[in-house]
Amino acid sequence: MSILAKGFNLFRSQVGKSVEASKVWNLTKSCVDNAFTGLAEFKRMGSSLFQMHKKGPHVKKRNKRRPLDGKPFAKGVVLKTLIKKPKKPNSANRKCVLVKLSIGKEMVAYVPGIGHNLQEHNIVLCRVGRLKDTPGVKIKCVRGKYDLSHVIKPEPK
Repeated sequence: MSILAKGFNLFRSQVGKSVEASKVWNLTKSCVDNAFTGLAEFKRMGSSLFQMHKKGPHVKKRNKRRPLDGKPFAKGVVLKTLIKKPKKPNSANRKCVLVKLSIGKEMVAYVPGIGHNLQEHNIVLCRVGRLKDTPGVKIKCVRGKYDLSHVIKPEPK
């Protein structure tokens, strides 16, 4: 017979079979159960040096951020031109485009440089490169490929 059962029999003989006794017993039993589970967790946490040596260092697994599924470039069709606003300290509007990529994803891509001639149904080449200050923008368009022209330098006056 376990220690818990012996304690219960002793408790029942002392108090009787009243309703209050069963409530008190349930409370006592839950307290004892919590104590045992807490003891088991404490035992797991306090491992010896040999156990830690066998297990090796604790390395946190990070999920890899791969906007283009590991490919360096992806061709895409422009669905819409957008103007995104950056996060707090910065204020210049970012020229972006919503692109349907050849890998099947629809993503927002940043158009670098001054000015662009992109419209709906234009074809662009996208590469991986996120904008830190603009949330949700993880790829950039490549200037000088397909329908996106090179940056035209303004003439000096």
